[in-house]
Amino acid sequence: MKQWLFLLLLMSLTAHAGVYPGAAATTQQANTNKNNTETAQPAVRLPNPQATVKQFINAMTRVATGDDEAIDKAIATLDLSKVSPLIQDERGQQTARLLFSVIQLGEIPKLEDIPASPKLEQYTLLRSEAGNVVLRINDQNNWLFSSKTVDRIPAIFDVLTQEQSFAEGEEGNVSLPASVQLRAQMPAVLKQGFLLEYWQWVGLFLIIVVGSIADKVLAWILKVNVSRWQKQHPAFETLDSNVLRPLGLMAMALMWWSGLNVLGLPDTALVILLVAVKLLVSLSGIWSAFRIVDIFDALWTGRALKTHNKFDDLLVPMVSKSLKVFVVVIGIVFAADNLNIDVTSLLAGLGLGGLAFALAAKDLLGNFFGSVTVLLDRPFSIGDWVVIGDIEGTVEQVGFRSTRVRTFYNSLVTMPNSILTTTKIDNMGARRFRRMKHVLSVTYDTGPERIEAFCEGIRKIIQLHPYMRKDYYHVYFNEYGAASLNILVYVFWATPDWSTELRERHRFLLDILRLAKQLEVEFAFPTQTLYLKRGDVEHPPVEPFKPGMSQEEALARGQREAESIVSQTLGADIPGPVEFPR
Repeated sequence: MKQWLFLLLLMSLTAHAGVYPGAAATTQQANTNKNNTETAQPAVRLPNPQATVKQFINAMTRVATGDDEAIDKAIATLDLSKVSPLIQDERGQQTARLLFSVIQLGEIPKLEDIPASPKLEQYTLLRSEAGNVVLRINDQNNWLFSSKTVDRIPAIFDVLTQEQSFAEGEEGNVSLPASVQLRAQMPAVLKQGFLLEYWQWVGLFLIIVVGSIADKVLAWILKVNVSRWQKQHPAFETLDSNVLRPLGLMAMALMWWSGLNVLGLPDTALVILLVAVKLLVSLSGIWSAFRIVDIFDALWTGRALKTHNKFDDLLVPMVSKSLKVFVVVIGIVFAADNLNIDVTSLLAGLGLGGLAFALAAKDLLGNFFGSVTVLLDRPFSIGDWVVIGDIEGTVEQVGFRSTRVRTFYNSLVTMPNSILTTTKIDNMGARRFRRMKHVLSVTYDTGPERIEAFCEGIRKIIQLHPYMRKDYYHVYFNEYGAASLNILVYVFWATPDWSTELRERHRFLLDILRLAKQLEVEFAFPTQTLYLKRGDVEHPPVEPFKPGMSQEEALARGQREAESIVSQTLGADIPGPVEFPR
């Protein structure tokens, strides 16, 4: 039970690989901002500066009371068109919190004094030494805090906090971004630097070190657990002990992702680093999910091999491949979403080209439906001896595109599954009985009593051999050949495979040969015999079989000889009946 819970925990961790790890990022907010291409689209109309400022203050006031989802409406009042789409979520939240603090610290007009119908295309809400808080009308006739204001908000906040203190945590105040709080704790010497401030360089180094340590520690823990599973469960013996190694990489990438959003890096640096980290998270997530599927595949395969039903031997590989395809598709969607690629537009483009794609993928669809046919109709199973067209051999693997058959020449034939929907399939492995139809030719000088004894002896051998079908067989003197008397032997073996059939056929034919020698029956072969009669010819001595022997005597002798032969060749080691899977 513990092992199953641990596997479910790993799958849950993998499933969240594409989700933003920061505590402040919400799913609703991501869905709001990911479709912004030029300007943030507000949820409602903002026809004048008064409506914009009112919506922003009301939304941030709700955030201060604990309603974090209300920050979406506040972000909708910001012009984020100059911010890279990859970091609009992070910048939008940080700017909204800082702007609300700026409004609380600065002297702004009352809401009723803010113009509801300005004559100009911009309105200055607040003036400061570091810059002004300006609202501008955009192409959609909505009033938003301008892109220059969004860019200057951190500097304006620094200037205002130097002039007066800001008591975070008081009623009506929102929590400041983690990067602002962290920077406030740093000494002045660390707030200088080249490209980045010194404390940011130190933070990057620590994030890299901590993430690498987490990667190594988690990889070691997982390796120890996998090794323990392999000792307790033989099904996992084929797996590499490092099968869950990608989970360590994913944990490292998630820690890097979380840490980057705490450092308050410049937009250019943040975009470059976030793209690399998001790609690493997506790739490690797909890789981890692949390895988890391999674990379940090993577990299911081990259980399938223990059952008599061969259907699960065919089903398990197909389910595993389906899961891997599903993992790739979901991974691509998560990667595209994290990189702010419009998946909806991509799918719409695929829909427009659906007809051309269907025509180009005709063979692919045919192979897919062929695999579905094999799965539903079950014309054969893994390991069956089949004849498909001119291909004969043992089925080794059935995939979504092709089926692999190992021929008796030990070559591997790969055939498209579309053939299986139109070609006759002869499943030799599904036979319950293996037939042999043979003609035994004996010489013409064999007497009828001897032939009776010989045929009855063969019938007794059939009754005594454990693998031979007892309810249906034929052994009769069948015809007069050109150079022999022909005895038809028509029998069946209830053997599960070809190797057992060959072994039992070998034993049966040898027993017939021994019986023939015991009864002095000679097999004929195409010959010509020339008889020359000169004078009186002496008759040969009387044979052990008398011409006047009764049929009962001949049958009894044949049975006695057969019992003697079978007891010598088979012994007391008689196997039980064969059980076929249902």
